[in-house]
Amino acid sequence: MSFDSLGLCAELLSAIATQGYTEPTPIQTRAIPVILEGCDLLAGAQTGTGKTAAFALPIVQMLSAKVPTQKRRRPRVLVLVPTRELAAQVSEQMQNYGRRLSLRSTMIYGGVNIQAQIERLYRGVDIVVATPGRLLDHAQRGTIDLSKIEFLVLDEADRMLDLGFIDDILNVSEYLPAGRQTLLFSATYSNSIKKLADELLDQPRRVEVARSNIAADAVTQAVYPVEKSRKRDMLSHLIRKGEWNQVLVFTRTRYGADKLTAELLFDGIKAAPIHSNKSQSVRTRTLAEFKKGELRVLVATDVAARGLDIQRLPYVVNYELPQVPEDYVHRIGRTGRAGEDGVALSLVCPAEQALLAEIEKLLKYAIPRQTVAEFPQIAVKRGMIAKPKKKSNGPAKPKKALAKPVKAAKKPAKAQKSLKTRTGRPKKTAAPRPAPKTGRRGSKS
Repeated sequence: MSFDSLGLCAELLSAIATQGYTEPTPIQTRAIPVILEGCDLLAGAQTGTGKTAAFALPIVQMLSAKVPTQKRRRPRVLVLVPTRELAAQVSEQMQNYGRRLSLRSTMIYGGVNIQAQIERLYRGVDIVVATPGRLLDHAQRGTIDLSKIEFLVLDEADRMLDLGFIDDILNVSEYLPAGRQTLLFSATYSNSIKKLADELLDQPRRVEVARSNIAADAVTQAVYPVEKSRKRDMLSHLIRKGEWNQVLVFTRTRYGADKLTAELLFDGIKAAPIHSNKSQSVRTRTLAEFKKGELRVLVATDVAARGLDIQRLPYVVNYELPQVPEDYVHRIGRTGRAGEDGVALSLVCPAEQALLAEIEKLLKYAIPRQTVAEFPQIAVKRGMIAKPKKKSNGPAKPKKALAKPVKAAKKPAKAQKSLKTRTGRPKKTAAPRPAPKTGRRGSKS
């Protein structure tokens, strides 16, 4: 099937061809006709399967068919996303498609000056891509009018629920008109997603292009058992030996990302961290350098597990396994995107075996194990030399019983206490009383 058969206009077909796409992905093939029919949609698809274009293309086409009458445009499309990186990615695609049809879009997220966002909204936009918290801030301030929203899109809805945005999403929905078309896209389909869909969607059509919670088939996975103290050495060895020029490495904490980055730089490998403690400008610049190939390694926390669209990213490494099994699927989904092949490796220490078991339970299959000869799972401690065992010459002879120790001689009696005082002077001894005198006076007559 080609994009021509999906009923898209010539301007959008030209934009698609400029990006180098020739055939729609399965989620695009099934979702675009449903959206063009005007139905609510509940879509489940693996990450990296072209979900953004699946809703962006039909929405842009439907918006261009209705010319706004008011002089200053009010938002007619609202796309809610969990992270700033994903907001930037979706907004970029919306701009690429909408520019050919004279549509304006903007993105709204926290961590940057709100005044610049207020000015853009005042000038008028058609499409808003936002994170829930900052959007709710604008709605409460009255700096955005959501009463004309025709399309509401929840992208990566399961991730938004994991981050605790459920209340913000429901609060934002109170500012929206009832007669809107709502589209919900999620990589996984849990009970919480079902409840959210029941709350916001009206008789939705359900589309699922792959079984829930399964990693993309184009990703080759492997587990490398290794001691925790040797992970850094193994990662540097794999990067050098494999001549990896672009690899995304995931850690569990921000401190761990900064520490690993410093260690890789010490090893002569150009790397940079990206996490929530970094300002938005730094994160944007770091990501741009990584995409251009100026950085060999990008060390990230799960803030980047979704929303990073890096074309032809060959390698993803789980330096530390995530606490939530679903995050593993989202991490490795950064490679093997849009039909490209990718490799996802996990360095697993003995303490992470329970996390690995949960991930494999979610995937419903065991991830293949691989080893590197230079890095056995249990390493000999430095400075210790294993001694060879002596050959036995028959049954061991019983050892002779040790002779009983001779009792020590009795200690001599304690010497008489010294008559010296603490100052060293001899003690004064009382002189014996003299005998009573006898004489004439003493005698009785």
